[in-house]
Amino acid sequence: MKYTIGFYNLENLFDTQDHPELLDDDFTPDGFKNWTEERYQNKLFKLGRAIAHLGEGSATDLPVLLGMAEVENETVIADLLKSKPLQGKAIDYIHFDSPDERGIDTALCYHPEYFSPDSQEALPVLIYEEDGRRDYTRDILYVSGHMNGERVHVFVNHWPSRRDGDVATAPKRLQAAQTLQGFIEGLRQEEEHPNCILMGDFNDDPFSDSIVYLQQALNLHNPMRRLLSPEQGSAKYKDQWMLFDQILLSHTFLNSESGTHRFDGADIMNPEFLQEWKEPFKGKPFRTYAGRNYLGGYSDHFPVRVTLKYIR
Repeated sequence: MKYTIGFYNLENLFDTQDHPELLDDDFTPDGFKNWTEERYQNKLFKLGRAIAHLGEGSATDLPVLLGMAEVENETVIADLLKSKPLQGKAIDYIHFDSPDERGIDTALCYHPEYFSPDSQEALPVLIYEEDGRRDYTRDILYVSGHMNGERVHVFVNHWPSRRDGDVATAPKRLQAAQTLQGFIEGLRQEEEHPNCILMGDFNDDPFSDSIVYLQQALNLHNPMRRLLSPEQGSAKYKDQWMLFDQILLSHTFLNSESGTHRFDGADIMNPEFLQEWKEPFKGKPFRTYAGRNYLGGYSDHFPVRVTLKYIR
């Protein structure tokens, strides 16, 4: 039996309310984006449609685990799971508010028939500017539980962006990698060979220093390395494909022991309905906005996924 694990950056899934403590004014009816209830509901429907297809070809059409980035709060997650394509589906979720100044968080959705969580925690990524001020970014969401009876540790990431330049912001993403490394090394003091699943929008490609560091330091398998090419990725910027969205696995998922899950494959979910269909943007993710221009699409990222085979 095969099971799907996915990750999806939802491109600014905000509600339409103004939360004074957050920088979310753009995503209100009177804001820069003119973010109305109608547009919000359209986005919920489309994201629900994409998620409903993520597990195709496995034991269930839904992913057993789905990490998500760029969700504003618990309300938008609940609204997403109530969207028509997902109505009546067996999905639950775990979410913590993060200190990100825009209020965008990560979350983990799971299929309760196949995954049972037993603990969850928000892991802060402590980054400081040269003047000592903290640069608040998204926490790493950590969830442990049992998938088909096998204990697994899941980490959902959304690392610091490249907004101020790749080179200038690279140390921040390395700090996020080191945060993960320290926590997982601690797990290994308690559990000899923990099954770890690291997923997220890392804002770095598989060959970037931060990802290579993480992979080598923790002896991880990164099936996304072979997926990035000049012809494909999970997002496209200035005509260049990137694969910031990745799922990495501990080498324990390369075994064939009874009662365990074995890595079976990885891909970028990019069916035609998630793509732009007009030139010059044909083939790119069909996004919701381009600047302030409303396009009415899904997200500026394609989802990524891995398939695990359960060995009986």
